[in-house]
Formats: sequence, structure tokens, C-alpha cells
Amino acid sequence: MDFASFGGLILGIFFIIYTIMGSGSLMGYVDFYSVLVTFGGTFAATTFAFPLNSLKEGFIALRHVFFYKELNAEAVIKIIIDLANIARKDGLLALEEAVLELKDEFLQKGIMLIVDGTDPELVRNILETELAFIEERHGGNQNVFETMGTLGPGFGMIGTLIGLINMLANLKDPSSVGPNMAVAIVTTFYGSMIANLFCIPVVNKLKIRSSQEILMKEVTLEGMLSIQAGENPRIIEEKLKAFLSPRMRNNLKKGKEEDEGEE
Repeated sequence: MDFASFGGLILGIFFIIYTIMGSGSLMGYVDFYSVLVTFGGTFAATTFAFPLNSLKEGFIALRHVFFYKELNAEAVIKIIIDLANIARKDGLLALEEAVLELKDEFLQKGIMLIVDGTDPELVRNILETELAFIEERHGGNQNVFETMGTLGPGFGMIGTLIGLINMLANLKDPSSVGPNMAVAIVTTFYGSMIANLFCIPVVNKLKIRSSQEILMKEVTLEGMLSIQAGENPRIIEEKLKAFLSPRMRNNLKKGKEEDEGEE
């Protein structure tokens, strides 16, 4: 669970409600027709803009914003170094048995290609192609919410225009001016909330998740190719550490020292 995502959304809603309650009535911001044109219109137009499968995948990806297991770069490097030690001691064919215990499908696929004697350049091409499609899929999911973030304020403006037209059409009835103006303004408010409180943060968080996953896979790819090239495990470790931040490097060093201390 990502407490930052839940906390940020809840805090945003709280500050908006608190501000409303401090200067007026919450019910004054609730209007059925405004909700209908803004939220309903945004959803309808987004559905129109994407194939059903793309739309479904986009909404499924939303779970990664709120429920996400942080990728452990140190653990990935440790696995690769362990595999490098096995290959150095027993040969590349010994990796076939070791890889069956791994849960990372990308790593399994790469190791099996290596065990099968695939040319290193072909291994790189196959795995980089997979990485490209992963990035493309992630980009498609982000595009769903980017589109919603663009359409939300647009439908808020449509609601505002509807309210203003109704107001101008009934200027002879002073009692209708206030309600119609309220509808005109509150739809813009709803549209801004869709974009700024939800869609833009969701897109940004999905981009962060995607970049983290791609980085881990790039580390994995370089590690596998180094194993295939028969490089020394210590050299492989130093090469992969170049992908990490100083904090992650320190964590990796501490973990290694703890493992050596237990031995």
C-alpha cells in the first residue's frame, strides 16, 4: 500500500472541504446536473477516445498508484551476483535449474535464452524489444488519465456555458439567476478537481512507477549479458551499482556486510 497516494488524496479532499465549510455550506457545492455533465461527460468522452481494452487496462493500472510493492534494486543485484557465481563455478548450463526458483519472468526469460546458447546481441535485441513494449503499454495507461485530466476542465466549462445560457434565458425571473449561476460556477470547480486533485497526480505517479520498473529491468538486462560474457561477479556488481543512487549503494553494501557477518 502506498500511504503517500492515499494520504495525498485524502488531504486534498480534506483541505477543499475544510475551506468550503469555513466560508459557506458544503451542500451549496453539490448539484446533480453539474456532477452529471462534468463527471459523466468526462467518462463518456474518455470511453469514446479509447478502445475498450485500452480503457480497461488503464483503469486496472490505477491499482499501482495506491497498492504497489516497492522494487528492491539491492535484491535484484544480489540475485544476479548469485547467478554469476553459479555460472562461474558450474557453467552457464547450471543456471537452468537455478532460474526455476526465480519469480521474475523477465529474468527467467533472459537466463533461458542464455542457457540455450543464444547470441548475446540477439538476447539484447529480444529483451530490449520487450522493454520497449512495456514502456509503450505503460504510456498507454498514462494516456487514459492524461485524457481525462484534459477533458475534465473542458466539460466543466461546458457546464458553465449551460448554466450561463439558462441564466440569460431567464433574466426576467430574478429567482433563477442565483441557482443558474451556481450551476455555472460549480461545474468549473468539478472539472478542476478531476484534473488537479486526481488525474494529474495519477499520471505522475504512474510515470514514476514505470521508470522504476524499467530501471530494474535495465539493471537485470546488463547483469544477464555480463553473466553470458563470463565477467567476474565482482566486476558485474560494480557495473550494476552504477545504476543505483548513493543511498541504494550504501544499502547494498550494508546488506552484503550483514550477510558476510552471518557467515
